[in-house]
Amino acid sequence: QGEAPVFFADSFLGDIPNGVDLKSKGHETAICVGSKIYVIGGADQELTSVIGVQIFDKSSREWINPTVLGTKPKLSNGHSAVLLNGDRVLVIQGDSKSDGCFWFLEVGTPFIREQEKARGNEVVAWSKGVLGNVEKPIVISGPSGVGKGTLISGLMKEFPSMFGFSVSHTTRTPREKEQNGFHYHFSDRSVMEREIKDGKFLEFASVHGNLYGTSVEAVEVVADAGRRCILDIDVQGARSVRASSLDAIFIFISPPSFEELEKRLRARATETEEQIQKRLRNARAELEQGKSSGLFDHNLVNDDLESCYKNLKNILGLTEGVKTARITYPELVNLPVEHLVSKIDQKILINCGAAEYQKASDNRYVLDLSLLKGGAPGRTRGLNLYVTNPSTDQVNVDNQLSLPTTSGFNNRFSLLTSLEGSSP
Repeated sequence: QGEAPVFFADSFLGDIPNGVDLKSKGHETAICVGSKIYVIGGADQELTSVIGVQIFDKSSREWINPTVLGTKPKLSNGHSAVLLNGDRVLVIQGDSKSDGCFWFLEVGTPFIREQEKARGNEVVAWSKGVLGNVEKPIVISGPSGVGKGTLISGLMKEFPSMFGFSVSHTTRTPREKEQNGFHYHFSDRSVMEREIKDGKFLEFASVHGNLYGTSVEAVEVVADAGRRCILDIDVQGARSVRASSLDAIFIFISPPSFEELEKRLRARATETEEQIQKRLRNARAELEQGKSSGLFDHNLVNDDLESCYKNLKNILGLTEGVKTARITYPELVNLPVEHLVSKIDQKILINCGAAEYQKASDNRYVLDLSLLKGGAPGRTRGLNLYVTNPSTDQVNVDNQLSLPTTSGFNNRFSLLTSLEGSSP
């Protein structure tokens, strides 16, 4: 529970249509979803430089301070908000460039439901919206000795600008010549445990008393650089990634036989008999899970390295002569504080520079959300922003959902008094 912001009149609480963005003082907006009103804006209680989130439960008439996951957007001079599909809110920050002004607050997505079930309390999560798209990450799994490393090295050598590795986290101490951020992200155990609890890891495991894992951010950084991320992880880790919001291609590499796998492990001559037997036990379990669980999209048998590598490239859509990723960077635009927002199907119309509620703008953008991918606790990708001509493309003002907080109050839902019983 917590203090309520100065907000809308108590008499209006039962009449707010779902998905309508109300305005309050001090750069705050409110979105109604069922019996809950999500108040977005003002300073976060713990980090005063980022946007805060509170929930008003109309049925219990109580204020709730939810657990907020993901990277939180910084405070801005104003923003607008629109409810999408009843489970996430698009927040558009004014006075920002288009590569950093779109944010999604997830309030009822599968990720949120899973987190609420695990934590036993209200949860919301932020996800930064990213213009354009990237190729799906690749999850490659298979038992030790099957040849995963050789296949991945082949991709990295033949397509040096197309692929990138996510750098894993670990709590163990660095070995000689190991560099932080290159070989691993070396982390304190308490920090890594907290970030795992906050949903910031796609997968993790405890090995010999140390934690190892792949963070969401480590994968997103590779995608932000325009490269296709490769994750070389075990079956347990692949299952965790599959359960996350990451949209990836899952490939399992199998040996032609278990006997051949044992032969390859022994031929390396780098491990004791005890270590070999342990790897063989793990391999038998992984082979069973990899072939029967339905977890993987593709199963490649590495009986001939050249043939297996060719099949891997075919799965990834790699053709001869293509050595670099096809990357297109959208042109950046500046969105002013004052803007009108309308929603039509999966498109958001943004009128910029309008001084009055129903006055058409000279600058109008369309944000296409039909190809959204990903989500909290990582990025939401697939946004497409383009310009329309106001003289030939009319906007139905009845669809307008919100005004920027700095340009005045919504007349239909005037902000009159503080909510009754706002004390904790």
